[in-house]
Amino acid sequence: MVRIATGQEGEGLAGVEADLLAVPLFEGEDVPRELAGEAAGVLKDGDFSGKKGSSALVYNPDGLRSPRLLLVGLGARSSFGLDALRRAAATAATRARSLKLDSAAFALPVAEGSAARVAAAEAAAEGAALGLYRFDRYKSGADGHELSTFTIVSDDEGVAGGAETGAKLAAGAVLARDLQNEPSNTATPEYLAQRAREIAERHGMDVTVLDRAAIEAEGLNGLATVGRSAENEPRFIVLEHGRGGDEAPVVLVGKAVTFDSGGISIKPSAGMEDMKYDMSGGAAVLGAMETVGSLGLPVNVVALVPSTENLPDGNAFKPGDVLALHSGKTTEIVTTDAEGRLILADALSYAKRYGPAAVIDCATLTGACHVALGDHASGLMGNDDALIEEVRRAGEASGERAWHLPLFEEYTEQIKGNTADIRNSGGRYGGALTAGAFLKEFVDYPWAHLDIAGVAYSAKARNAYTPKGGSGTPARLLVEFLRGRAGDGGAP
Repeated sequence: MVRIATGQEGEGLAGVEADLLAVPLFEGEDVPRELAGEAAGVLKDGDFSGKKGSSALVYNPDGLRSPRLLLVGLGARSSFGLDALRRAAATAATRARSLKLDSAAFALPVAEGSAARVAAAEAAAEGAALGLYRFDRYKSGADGHELSTFTIVSDDEGVAGGAETGAKLAAGAVLARDLQNEPSNTATPEYLAQRAREIAERHGMDVTVLDRAAIEAEGLNGLATVGRSAENEPRFIVLEHGRGGDEAPVVLVGKAVTFDSGGISIKPSAGMEDMKYDMSGGAAVLGAMETVGSLGLPVNVVALVPSTENLPDGNAFKPGDVLALHSGKTTEIVTTDAEGRLILADALSYAKRYGPAAVIDCATLTGACHVALGDHASGLMGNDDALIEEVRRAGEASGERAWHLPLFEEYTEQIKGNTADIRNSGGRYGGALTAGAFLKEFVDYPWAHLDIAGVAYSAKARNAYTPKGGSGTPARLLVEFLRGRAGDGGAP
């Protein structure tokens, strides 16, 4: 991981010493006075406009100690947000690494007020670290060059804290990405449990891991049933962070199906290798807990990660079966490929024992949500409008957007069972919403559901700081939400 540092301008940009100095610019605006030489010429000649995502590299610019100057576009000032700064910093960091440089410096744009400068430093550090992420541990010929130092340049000494926070936010997302990208023969349910134990040890959290026998004894019948045909046994992972006292916790729930074949209702073989990503919700929750611990957030948080494989064999559950889930509610199995909602239902029922202030679950739950929202937003549902708005704002602030979808009573009608209380599929239409309606049957507290099927992973890079593979979404959204609850500067 690149070392994120901060430095004062001192002599201005001219005095910055790095292999590459990156300066972000707004569209249609002039370069800073110190860069009035070749950099101004680049703008004048039309080779660089400041358009978001654009860049221009100038070698040996006059008057600078840095031998390379990279201009990075922020887009129009009127539409500027911190996500543009994340992307610009990621562009600078990855460009420096591609040139096999050892150091890069990134000049924060001028902002009014110390709080704005700290927020900018946080976003820049976060973007740089996320942009430099790659998963190549299984590639024998991988390019091992890494950028050693990424310095954030500002004349405000207070930005150091923001940069440190940004690096910690990125570290949690990186952990989530690593878990996602591991092959399923490595990232088994027990593997996730061991990573949870390590998080607990690093940050002084309490951890409980239920094995198959304990899962059955607890009555987590959805998880036990989905996992009964897999040689890699299921695990139910509980992580607890907090300051103690009587404050009701926020509970985070993450679906972690470490490989989903569809079971008896088997999926087509084309693209099935991507079903290692069906544990992305659990990965994001564990990544969020890593950041919660490293930031020491003064809030009580419980993470629940039901984890299993979904594989066919002679002992697998079947379409037409009826299960009594942890809550006592019965469900008719229409398809064994709608297994995620079964294990989430158990976890949501288990969460009641904590008397939670709020519960947020996240899951790669339905292809229907991917169809509806594409690759750019999670589907957001729930039973509490204030909580939904809080989660939505956390998504905007973190760059991991979520869009509110309805849970009308008509969607609950679609899942009414024939031989049981409900069934685990409502048919082809409104699939993301009937899945949400299924989960709603198991909650009696403020609850929000994030369907991350479209945003959890991708075959190509989505933006400068989200490369192909696992994205870590929504780990940063969850932390932003918790920072708001803790009064730590997050969305509110």
